[in-house]
Amino acid sequence: MENKEKEILFSPKNIKLITNPLGHDNPITVQVLGICSALAVTVKMKPALVMAISVTIVVALSNVIIAAMRKSIPGRIRIIVQLVVIATLVILVDQFLKAFAFDVSKQLSVFVGLIITNCILMGRLEAFAMANDPWPSFLDGLGNGAGYGLILVIVSLFRELLGSGSVMGYPVMEKIGAYNLGYEDNGMMILPPMALIVVGIIIWIQRSRNKALIEKQ
Repeated sequence: MENKEKEILFSPKNIKLITNPLGHDNPITVQVLGICSALAVTVKMKPALVMAISVTIVVALSNVIIAAMRKSIPGRIRIIVQLVVIATLVILVDQFLKAFAFDVSKQLSVFVGLIITNCILMGRLEAFAMANDPWPSFLDGLGNGAGYGLILVIVSLFRELLGSGSVMGYPVMEKIGAYNLGYEDNGMMILPPMALIVVGIIIWIQRSRNKALIEKQ
């Protein structure tokens, strides 16, 4: 009986809810959602990682809550209910960061609060949670949050490494002796337009490797 329940919980269909957003259905590179935060919080890897985790928590939990309430939410006020749920979760995450990771909270500044306006959250609530049970909705939120976070981490890795010579604050370029060989930090990498260029390169690589994404457009 337990094995059967596990098979249902982690069926191939449910597993795809997590794996698809990591690749050919990524919310940033394919659905082109959440671009603003990708530009704003990827100068350093640490705040980008915290933002990724925060968004994943909010989208996963909000999906579960809305999925559990979906049959009792009047259609005419569903957007208001969704916003209230998202806003409550974002406030809790913001307060947690201020209490236990104040330095990172200061670096993220207003962008934690702006998770409320992240298109990924409303998109998943409308497209998935309002039509599915809590467990698949949780997996969908987890997958989309992870897919969003993956791009943030990749972009911040290149921007911090090439722009500041470090990764998670660790001076990589100095340790490998790159400065002694004449390398200089690229100041352009810490400017917002470079985040868009890096995201564009990731999109180009992804679509060049998967022709189905081009045909899908």
